[in-house]
Amino acid sequence: MAGRSKILVIGGTGYIGKYIVEASAKAGHPTFALVRESTASNPEKSQVIESFKSSGVTLLYGDICHHESLLKAIKQVDIVISTVGSEQIADQAKIIAAIKEAGNIKRFLPSEFGLDVDRVHAVEPAASFFGLKSNIRRSIEAEGVPYTFIVSNGFAGYFLPNFGQAGATAPPREKVEIIGDGNPKAIYVKEEDIATYTIKAADDPTTLNKILYLRPPANILSFNEIVSLWEKKIGKTLKKIYLLEDQVLEKIQESPFPLNFFLSIGYSVFVKGDDTNFEIEASFGVEASELYPEVKCTSVDEYLHLFV
Repeated sequence: MAGRSKILVIGGTGYIGKYIVEASAKAGHPTFALVRESTASNPEKSQVIESFKSSGVTLLYGDICHHESLLKAIKQVDIVISTVGSEQIADQAKIIAAIKEAGNIKRFLPSEFGLDVDRVHAVEPAASFFGLKSNIRRSIEAEGVPYTFIVSNGFAGYFLPNFGQAGATAPPREKVEIIGDGNPKAIYVKEEDIATYTIKAADDPTTLNKILYLRPPANILSFNEIVSLWEKKIGKTLKKIYLLEDQVLEKIQESPFPLNFFLSIGYSVFVKGDDTNFEIEASFGVEASELYPEVKCTSVDEYLHLFV
């Protein structure tokens, strides 16, 4: 591990966080996870905590809302990766303040892992959520903290197991509800692959003060193309119900939280095409599969094969 950057993951026991922690340890980085005392004693999290320990991860007890424990953790590392959940996005201002005070951090990767929040055409409630993430970006830039923003686009594990069908636990075999006309291209990346790319980018000079976009060519597909791929795999034609733009907006208005939140993200992705409706320019971004061609990224086709 000599010479490897020391990486601290904040929010490491969460959905994407656990993959990031494991990828960091696997890549040979001295890896630290900031864990609340309450999380460490939570039976539901015990398996994740034990897997960290067996991977050689150092657990640091603290909380982003407890300045002294946060500062102490940050002073022990070179790179900070935040994977905090939606309810703590704004609290990342405390991480920025602690990084500034510590003065030793070479790179900060805030909790992004989704759409490019500066290039979305969002409606509420997603618009406010994206606004919080955008505010964190502006704070990082204003404070002169070295950064990389990770735009992973869609989590494969969120969408592909049920095609976003409410209440379903497997891909559809009879009928499918499609948000929009099904034509805008979206991107789906397996969580382990997101983590691998994130750790590669964490101390890469090429990604310093840039946005890393995950756009593996085999994973850029429209909703219609995914349905067609699935139909070929199961040898059946599904009944397709299209929820067009006005209907989506109406359903968002009528639905309770969190359904309205997921629908509003679906509106950005599947109606407005916010994953792919802009070009990556060298002035602000780089693309992961071009930068790291050695990473064997799981394709949508391979992922769906697990459900046949």
